[in-house]
Amino acid sequence: MLIFSLYLVKMTLELFFSWILKLHSYWAFLALTCTIIVIINCSYSLIYRKPFQTFDLRISLFALVFNHIQLVIGFILYFISPKFLWWNSGFKSVIENSDYRVYLIEHPIVNVIGVLIITIGWSIHKKSNINSKKFIRIGVFYLIGLFLLSSRIPWANWI
Repeated sequence: MLIFSLYLVKMTLELFFSWILKLHSYWAFLALTCTIIVIINCSYSLIYRKPFQTFDLRISLFALVFNHIQLVIGFILYFISPKFLWWNSGFKSVIENSDYRVYLIEHPIVNVIGVLIITIGWSIHKKSNINSKKFIRIGVFYLIGLFLLSSRIPWANWI
């Protein structure tokens, strides 16, 4: 009975990991797409001197929320992933192995920084009353965040 229970727990964790991995991959499309739409909207609005309206606020907020949800999904995935067990081989071996380093150090840290920069852009846009400054602040910070996020995506293994 104990063996069956352990087997059932193992199968449940594998299923949960598989589901979270797929969710993390597909949600990344949403987060990146929303971020790109915000950057394009900010560029367009700056060029044509549009006022900062509710639509601009909402798509920027959607991109922010989607990126934060992606980050939370990523944290969950990080700790339930079998790759997390690579830490058992020691910090030095993780640093020396490029695959270990990318998945356990570079990808998480750079993505946290990218989402943090997007969050800073969202926060500082609210301090301005000038439309062009709002668009510039959101556009530049979201662009930097997008660059960081896309720089650490394991493109070869994505989906």
